[in-house]
Amino acid sequence: MTDQLSIYNGALTILGERKLASLTENRPPRKKLDDIWGNDMRKRVLQHGQWNFAARAVELGFSPSTTPAFGYQFAFDKPIDFVRTMMVCYDEYFNIPITRYSDEAKWLFTDTELIYFKYVSMDTQWGFDLSLWPENFTEYVEHYMAFKVAPRLTGLDFDKLDLGRLMEHALIAAKATDAMESPAKFPPKGGWARARQGFRSGSQERGNRSQLIG
Repeated sequence: MTDQLSIYNGALTILGERKLASLTENRPPRKKLDDIWGNDMRKRVLQHGQWNFAARAVELGFSPSTTPAFGYQFAFDKPIDFVRTMMVCYDEYFNIPITRYSDEAKWLFTDTELIYFKYVSMDTQWGFDLSLWPENFTEYVEHYMAFKVAPRLTGLDFDKLDLGRLMEHALIAAKATDAMESPAKFPPKGGWARARQGFRSGSQERGNRSQLIG
């Protein structure tokens, strides 16, 4: 089972260091790893992909306390556990994407009063729940921790470029595995195709089901 100690020990194993017996063991590697973990490490690695295991879907109504200065009519407050946007749609099944919106700081801006928002979440029941982490993602996090902690450990012989390449390969593998869990997606139709079918911009935007993406 993935937990904080197993991730620490995975990172130390990559570096050829002795494993920790516990998270209270009084050794410099544990303290250095604590520093990295405490510096929003989990949020940082979640930002590196659109992870299905951390995906959360919510219905959002516009914020009456925020009025856009120009452009889009409605503002939406992002959830407090927001990490990264995955999809913004008109429908709860996420079949009809909103392609005209702005993603800025704490808000989303659109011309519709209600949206369905899918995002990477750092809630303890979503992305911060280590029991949900797939093996490939856990392996990536271990390489990330190893890459970050290696320069802080004295007497350690390592090649930073090699560690960086291993970390990137682990990230690619984790994204590939995670992508396989996604359903097939359809690109939205272009304006010319919508016009031929009498579609207008706005809530009538629909995906093109004649061609798959992903």
